[in-house]
Amino acid sequence: MNDIQTSTKTAELYRMVMPEHVCPYGIKSKYLLEREGYEVADHHLETRAETDAFKQKHGVETTPQTVIGGERIGGYDDLRIHFGKQPKDPDATSYRPVIALFAMTLLMALAAAYVAEGQWLSILTAEWFIAFSMCGLAYLKLRDIESFSTMFLNYDLLARRWVPYGYLYPFGEGLAGLLMIAGVAMWLSIPVALFIGTIGAVSVFKAVYIDKRELKCACVGGDSNVPLGFVSLTENLMMIAMAIWMLIKPAML
Repeated sequence: MNDIQTSTKTAELYRMVMPEHVCPYGIKSKYLLEREGYEVADHHLETRAETDAFKQKHGVETTPQTVIGGERIGGYDDLRIHFGKQPKDPDATSYRPVIALFAMTLLMALAAAYVAEGQWLSILTAEWFIAFSMCGLAYLKLRDIESFSTMFLNYDLLARRWVPYGYLYPFGEGLAGLLMIAGVAMWLSIPVALFIGTIGAVSVFKAVYIDKRELKCACVGGDSNVPLGFVSLTENLMMIAMAIWMLIKPAML
């Protein structure tokens, strides 16, 4: 019976591994190579001088560097392209932050409602989902309120007339959300949510559907690539709906 020989795919990886710094892209490159079935000869560049000498010798500006079959592939993004994976475009529009936020706040609302009422789905679940979402969106804006307020000025009608409103908006959204979660001070949370939600909805509708402008949404903070439109309009309509519901709820239940 003939022996069957299997060839092992090999790659050489040169990456920074120093006491004060281990290159994260080097770790990612090693993981990607191993996931693709390569046996990796892992060469550590353990000092800044050693790293600079490697760059100069091979005429490269960055590390890590991967070599497969004697051919230099390049850094982590180049390695992804080599394996047919699209590199991430930092400027590309994405709904991922919003999807992640709403998915988490929905799960939080389900869990909280189960603890409070012993059932997953109830009116309380819907109320807390909106209120938790308001608090989460407020937090994302407050991470960098300066960037948020600047982006907000691109389309909000009130902020354009009175700049401080751009700084007050996330505090009002967070306050209304917290009060609605606690079920207290409805005399304050209802008008705040109704006011900022209405101004926001009108502003977004005008900018997107009347003026046909292509803008980034400030709804998840000033550093997002979420396009202005349905998401921001939904955020504001949710606040309006929550305010109206809290207003009529005592008469209905």
